[in-house]
Amino acid sequence: MKEQHSQKDISLGILLALIATVIWSGNFIISRSVIHLIGPISLAFFRWSFASLILLPFAWKVFKEDWQVIRSRPAYFFWTALTGISLFNTFVYIAGHSTSAINMALIGTTSSPIFASILALLFLKEKMGLMRIIGMITCIIGILLLLSQGSWEKLLAFHFSTGDGWVLAGAFSFAIYNVLVRRKPTGISSIRFLFVVFSMGSILLIPFFLYEHTYATPIVWNTELIGSILYLGIGTSVISFLCWNLALHKLGTGRTVIFGNLIPLFSTLEAVWLLGEKVSWIHGISGLIVILGLIIANLNSSKFSK
Repeated sequence: MKEQHSQKDISLGILLALIATVIWSGNFIISRSVIHLIGPISLAFFRWSFASLILLPFAWKVFKEDWQVIRSRPAYFFWTALTGISLFNTFVYIAGHSTSAINMALIGTTSSPIFASILALLFLKEKMGLMRIIGMITCIIGILLLLSQGSWEKLLAFHFSTGDGWVLAGAFSFAIYNVLVRRKPTGISSIRFLFVVFSMGSILLIPFFLYEHTYATPIVWNTELIGSILYLGIGTSVISFLCWNLALHKLGTGRTVIFGNLIPLFSTLEAVWLLGEKVSWIHGISGLIVILGLIIANLNSSKFSK
């Protein structure tokens, strides 16, 4: 019966990770589409503040029950909020001003799983079996194929811009967050945990938000910007983070982060649908390779380490 329960947990974890990545993939498109309407720090601040307000009614009623847990581990909640909330997406939004959405998706999703797997191996002692390594390498091959469009010349000519460096910094921040979530205190629920880190992350952004608001170009409020903030606050914040955190506990850090390789594929599909961009046979082949990598990485999944 224990084996069957584990298989159900794995299946649920995979479904949750897929939901999170589908919604998250829109984050890169939005970060590029609103760069002329709002500054990157302001976008991050309004996103997380709105997400905190959404969670407030669900978390506040029993918040006192968790206060002892929160107060006993202030450093843990500070670093979790800083890396996963204040820094991660802010870096991505800054990158959106100087690099393409496809670069953000590709670089971020290929580097973050590697960072997270190494950190999980070092600090959580999660085992990285042969199949997981092969699966991760297969996913990277698929992403590189998409990046190069099947041309060695394009791959060799690829260079990192300042924006790409910001994406790498964001990917490393999110990798740290993924490891920290695995050490979430058991005495606090997932929703209240998100409320705490979202709120703390928003508060940490306030000084930088005020600076940007004072010296940067004024925010242009319109239906596009409001809709984008609603999508970011409800979808990419509350729903995606809740699904992702639960997946981390069901699958473990090393296996869950591999699903991040699907984000550039979903981003491509959304770009075709929303922006009218053309899709080629390279997109199809690279997508199949990434999916194959995910399947390989999850073979013998009943033996995964929690």
